[in-house]
Amino acid sequence: MSSIQIRSASKLELLVHAPDLIDQLRTTVANPLARSSDYDLNPDVVLPEGRKLRDAAVLIPIWERVDGLHLILTKRASGMKHHPGQIAFPGGKRDDGDDSLHATALREAREEIALPPTHVEIFGDLPVHETVTSFKVQPVLGLIRDDFTPMAEPGEVAEVFTVPLPHVLDPANYLIEGRRWRGVRRRYFAVPYGPYYIWGATARILRSLAGPMAL
Repeated sequence: MSSIQIRSASKLELLVHAPDLIDQLRTTVANPLARSSDYDLNPDVVLPEGRKLRDAAVLIPIWERVDGLHLILTKRASGMKHHPGQIAFPGGKRDDGDDSLHATALREAREEIALPPTHVEIFGDLPVHETVTSFKVQPVLGLIRDDFTPMAEPGEVAEVFTVPLPHVLDPANYLIEGRRWRGVRRRYFAVPYGPYYIWGATARILRSLAGPMAL
C-alpha cells in the first residue's frame, strides 16, 4: 500500500510569510531564465545528431496549508521502466488528447496524486528542460489553495510527500554531486530534504525556481 507523507514546516520556516513567497514565485515566472537540461553541468556531452525530442510536462504543485507553502513531490515506484525509485514531479508525456502542455501537467497530477485540476491556479511556466531520455519537458507552476487528499497512483507512485517551499527556494541548499553513468562520471544538482534525495532533472528544475546561478 502506498504511503502519504505530509511533513510539517519547522518554526524557522513558519517565519516566512506565504504572500511574500507567492510574490517571489510570480516574479520568477515573469522573468524567465534560460532553458535547462540534464547536460548543463556536463558540457562535454555530445548529443546524437538528428535526435527528436518528445513533448512532456510536469506540474510543480505548491500547496498553501495552515503552516505555510509546501511543494508536493512523488517517489516513483521501484518497478517503473524509467527512473525507478527517483523523486519526481507529477507529470509525463503529452497525449494526443491534451489540448496543451498545461492540460498534460494537470491530467498527470490528477492521475498520479489525485489532485483535482479545478484546485490548481496556474501561475505560468518555468524554462523548458531537456532530459537525457529525449524529452522536452515544460514545467508548469501551480498554486493549490483548496484542501485535498493526495493518493498515490498504484504501480507508478510509491509515495507522495511534501517539502517546505522555503527549502527549495534557498540556493544554499543545493549541491553539485556526481556519479558514473555509462562509464563516464557525470555531475548533477541535488537538493536533499530529510530522507529524500532529490536530484537530477527534478533538482535542476527546482534550481531554476530558486533563481539565477553561475554554472
